[in-house]
Amino acid sequence: MNINRNFLQLKDGYLFATVAQKTKAYAAAHPEKKVIRLSIGDVTRPLAPAVIRAMHAAADDMARKETFKGYGPDFGYAFLVDAIRAYYREKGVCLDYDEVFVSDGAKSDCGNILDIFGEDNLVLVPDPVYPVYVDTNLMAGRRIVYLNANEQNGFLPMPDPAVKADIVYLCSPNNPTGAAYTREQLSAWVSYARERGAVILYDAAYEFFVTDPACCRSIFEVEGAEECAIELCSLSKTAGFTGVRCGYTVVPKALVRGGVSLNKLWARRQSTKFNGVSYVTQCAAAAVFSEEGMRECRENIAYYRKNAACIAACLDSLGIWYTGGKNSPYLWMKCPQGMTSWEFFDRLLEEANVVGTPGSGFGRNGEGYFRLTAFGDAAETEEACRRMAAWLRK
Repeated sequence: MNINRNFLQLKDGYLFATVAQKTKAYAAAHPEKKVIRLSIGDVTRPLAPAVIRAMHAAADDMARKETFKGYGPDFGYAFLVDAIRAYYREKGVCLDYDEVFVSDGAKSDCGNILDIFGEDNLVLVPDPVYPVYVDTNLMAGRRIVYLNANEQNGFLPMPDPAVKADIVYLCSPNNPTGAAYTREQLSAWVSYARERGAVILYDAAYEFFVTDPACCRSIFEVEGAEECAIELCSLSKTAGFTGVRCGYTVVPKALVRGGVSLNKLWARRQSTKFNGVSYVTQCAAAAVFSEEGMRECRENIAYYRKNAACIAACLDSLGIWYTGGKNSPYLWMKCPQGMTSWEFFDRLLEEANVVGTPGSGFGRNGEGYFRLTAFGDAAETEEACRRMAAWLRK
């Protein structure tokens, strides 16, 4: 019996697990200290009332013989797929019914989508990067090339004609840096992919935060993207579904490689390996796209945007360089006083009792940077900013 030895290439600890362990150890050693977490990107606002009502009604359906649901459609109930399609039409994007695949979240699909690609493909990811993009490809034994994202390019690297990648990961607004590509910049990436026959895996998990009209909320707003891109999206941040789990992936029928439809390959993969999302969850998700649900979800996003503005104002007052915070819930700051990412983590925790995420955990180019999240309580966010400012001004 042989194991998949590609797993041995992975780091022993997942970044966020390491942060959690360090935080837990400090809190146990200092029970008198109140630790404020601005680290993991988990939401804190409750689900929208429209969503809760839909979940209750769906649960009642499951209690009656005449409305009980067993296995659902492989790729999502029609009421949810149509709601997603209507949402895309508002962005100027028309999708066919069978181009939308409902799933349990973007993180799962980021890894699962690789099933339809050969192991010999060259993968291009920006550095710093969301760890899942790297780890899932290492598990499959693929070669990875890193594209330098840095302070000089605003952590928005552009295509390098010398790199002939087959699979390109893009996340905009970006996790961890909070930077968002403009439509013009994404057009350059689409041109790159079409010229080389590459496929862009576009993570749009944070699209609901975009307010800048120069930026896209879907890569399919860019002409020609339907021939070279797959879009992965989640309701985790849009509607606070981190604990509910629902997302969707859009695979256009125009996307063909090697004479084969990637839409058909993904449909075959999903029908074989995935039994769909629960009826109750899909009813809740459909409520997100209702007029009332959208209004209530926007109110929650506005709450997080205020937190982001609070953190940004704090960094501005300290003269600290950062990206994000405007079209994103994340702020990516340069560590002050020349500290390394983990050094700043330790000192921020010990001297201000505030937790963030070390940038070095996202890749080599993340060293010397630090991620803060706006997904928190407003009062605690304000207090965290006061603490950090007081410490750094000493």
